[in-house]
Amino acid sequence: MHAPAIPQPLAPSTVTRTQSFTVVLLIELWERFGYYGMQAILLLFMVQQLGFSDARSNLLWGAFAALTYAAPAVGGWIGDRVLGSRRTMLLGAITLTIGYLLMAWPTTGTVLLYAAMGTISVGNGLFKSNAANMVRRIYEGDDSRLDGAFTIYYMAVNVGSTVSILLCPWLKDRYGWHVAFGMCCAGLVLGLVNYAIMHRRVDHIGSVPDGQPLRPALLAAIIGGALGAIVVVGFVLQHAAVARACVWLAGAAVVAIWIWTYARSAASERPGLLMMYLLTVQSMVFFIFYQQMSTSLTLFALRNVQLEFNLAGVALFHWSAGQFQALNPIWIMLASPPLALLYNRLGATGRDVSLATKFLLGFACVAGGFLVWWLSCRFATSPLISPWVMVWGYGLLSLGELLVSGLGLAVVARYVPGRMSAFMMGAYFVSTGVAMYLGSAVANLAAVPDLGGAADPAQSLPIYTTLFFRLFLAACVGTGLFALLLPVSRKLDRAHNYATA
Repeated sequence: MHAPAIPQPLAPSTVTRTQSFTVVLLIELWERFGYYGMQAILLLFMVQQLGFSDARSNLLWGAFAALTYAAPAVGGWIGDRVLGSRRTMLLGAITLTIGYLLMAWPTTGTVLLYAAMGTISVGNGLFKSNAANMVRRIYEGDDSRLDGAFTIYYMAVNVGSTVSILLCPWLKDRYGWHVAFGMCCAGLVLGLVNYAIMHRRVDHIGSVPDGQPLRPALLAAIIGGALGAIVVVGFVLQHAAVARACVWLAGAAVVAIWIWTYARSAASERPGLLMMYLLTVQSMVFFIFYQQMSTSLTLFALRNVQLEFNLAGVALFHWSAGQFQALNPIWIMLASPPLALLYNRLGATGRDVSLATKFLLGFACVAGGFLVWWLSCRFATSPLISPWVMVWGYGLLSLGELLVSGLGLAVVARYVPGRMSAFMMGAYFVSTGVAMYLGSAVANLAAVPDLGGAADPAQSLPIYTTLFFRLFLAACVGTGLFALLLPVSRKLDRAHNYATA
């Protein structure tokens, strides 16, 4: 009797780049399906099911988002230098599956919640940057096709997130919280099954460690480190004061990294670094506003938004509070193609819009979004606002995201010397995480007293009205300030272009 043959990797010459890309694309789609499905209902779960106050829920979600955004800085290093991008991506997907399974476990205990959130945060750190790195390696040496691949890649992210944000709250309403969380886990399982079937198409792709034999001791050390990280993250999430201290330490570390990098850089590199620092600060300010989607705007939808969409007196469809988050990826998908077409036309006529100008326009859109929400609350004739207000407000905020957030990593790629790019990319991820936590702290300006999800709409509406007015004013101030800094940005950009010409 012969032992069954072990499947061997397909020869690179027999696998097209498109086939390899499809494998990574599908596991990324299902990973985002799981994450955004969880995001749509987790804050509501804490408020409505666990009875957490708005303030506690916002800060817990903010700390979780901060750790989740910052973790890829470490995961990327593990993939590049230690385990390999392909192996680390797979380990991250398995870890995420376990995290969502813990979230789906039928209990209302908080210990399991913190364990699940810690597992998801660590899993995201292992998965996220390495999946993107796999795409880069698949199209290495073909920049034109790489741009197109990333366009499809991010479109898949938005498709997966839209479906899950609409589906998971619907499942929650009909079958319960844990069934909805279970769907997030099911998405990751489907992604892993697909990877198991198609993995030979990417077995030749990866970083240097992927091409070396996997030592059991190394794998055991990585898994042990991941388990330790889960315990640490769970502890941080459970203690608000510790989480706050970690955020401030992370912010101080980013500033220290910037100062150290600037001091060690050549004179010709400094204009680009200063430009990157300036635009990164602007990105951080944007993410404070962006974080309102999953915090204050979600609770606003729960308490002060009509859930029935009507047009000319005809009922169209009904949404629950969490489903309004789907407006963000929907608008991203609608606005991305015309915006890309506009950029191409401007570029073809020699009228390229600078990154600094795009950031400025993005903040103007953010101000417009919160103006819509403030005016709708300020002049409301009922404590329940039309859901169409959410549509237009989200539209402006999403356009701002395309102009600001989507350009964040491009800033690092454009202005940072290649020898520093990986290091500074990690600092960018950490700075984004800090901003997400600060955004949750801002959301607490509209924290309704400990009423769970049952606040009186007439009492909560003035609270949200005040928050939206303050955010509108802050966005206007930011827009004005960044307009004043535009000449400085242009000067730094010219100096950078001259130095790198």
